[in-house]
Amino acid sequence: MEAAPLVPELYVLDIQKSLQFYCDVVGFDVEFERPEDRFAYLSFHGSQIMLEQDAPGESPWKVEPIDHPRGRGLNLSIQCPDAEGLARRIVDTGLSLRKPVEEKWYRNGDLYHGERSFLVLDPDGYLLRFTQSLGMKSKGQIGGV
Repeated sequence: MEAAPLVPELYVLDIQKSLQFYCDVVGFDVEFERPEDRFAYLSFHGSQIMLEQDAPGESPWKVEPIDHPRGRGLNLSIQCPDAEGLARRIVDTGLSLRKPVEEKWYRNGDLYHGERSFLVLDPDGYLLRFTQSLGMKSKGQIGGV
């Protein structure tokens, strides 16, 4: 596995609970982990994140205070091949979506890029936006834009 140019590292309260969510529910793969450091490097259809269990005390690697929900002001946009299927799988485990699946078209120059997406919070309150690309179209090809 080659590391992506940008890989966010999320401080989590319980690494096992986070791994259960990211791997068992969402479908991320563990690329490698260091259990002695309570750390895991995950991938999902080309996206990558690192998880590390937060430890008490100061560290130059984190900006305090880290309160719940963590990651305020940030959402992680993660591409997926089937947003509706993934959203259904998440809901089937008993979790709630923060925003249901929707289809939107965003202007990109003279064209529009379509996305099917939804929002969900991970166990620590990090906001995840899973997106499925619907391709590009001209304005005339899209109803309601």
